[in-house]
Amino acid sequence: MSRLEQAFAKARSENRAAFVAYLCAGDPDFETSVESARAILANGVDVLELGVPFSDPLADGLTNQLAAQRALENGMTSERVLDLVRAIREFSQVPLVFYTYYNLVYSQGSDAYAEKAKAAGVDGLLTLDLPPEEAGEHLAACEKHGLGTVFIVAPTTPDERLEIITKATTGFVYYVSREGVTGEQAAMSEGIRERVDVIKQHTDLPVVVGFGISNADHVKTVAQAADGVVVGSAIVNCIAENLGDTAATVSALESKMQGLLAGGALSKST
Repeated sequence: MSRLEQAFAKARSENRAAFVAYLCAGDPDFETSVESARAILANGVDVLELGVPFSDPLADGLTNQLAAQRALENGMTSERVLDLVRAIREFSQVPLVFYTYYNLVYSQGSDAYAEKAKAAGVDGLLTLDLPPEEAGEHLAACEKHGLGTVFIVAPTTPDERLEIITKATTGFVYYVSREGVTGEQAAMSEGIRERVDVIKQHTDLPVVVGFGISNADHVKTVAQAADGVVVGSAIVNCIAENLGDTAATVSALESKMQGLLAGGALSKST
């Protein structure tokens, strides 16, 4: 089993959803990013999504846009992102998934990008703006180098496209629970369970839900419906609020993780 498969299998065996956390690689700098990853990985993360900083992150809200800007301004490059993966692999074997945009893959060539990512310790690629209908080269490269593929289903995705999306997916399906971009929200979208159930009619792979999940109540709601819960902006904000103070950042992240997972939020109802 791959690390991704093991992570979701472990969560299932414990009758809970997996916790998927997002960090922007290199935010606000390389060293703080390593320590941020260390802090959350020690506090309940099953899968870590690493956002690859990009100058035009169209799917991201302001929180994650600013995180990418901070990382880029402090010297993060594609090679430094791989260095970050290697640094994380020195203390954790939690699955790592790149959250990236196709320009960053295309500029290097799908095969070369997948080969380097896998060698560094990446387990999967979520290429946000690459439709599965146009992903033949990307899919072949991921299969060749043993990387899982992750594709997104939106609330507006017609049912007839679900078969195409799930067929291209080998890691997990990512259902974005609302239209628009990433960001913290006061309330969860409605109809998450119903939509996840529809997706599951097309695949046996895990279905995770993200976008707008901001507190333990949100986590608990989504955990009842999905195989995994994704939290991004609520975690990234801990970094934004403590810039220049790594110790405070780590403390804030640890507190945030404890709050998000309070009261067994990931547990399935019996």
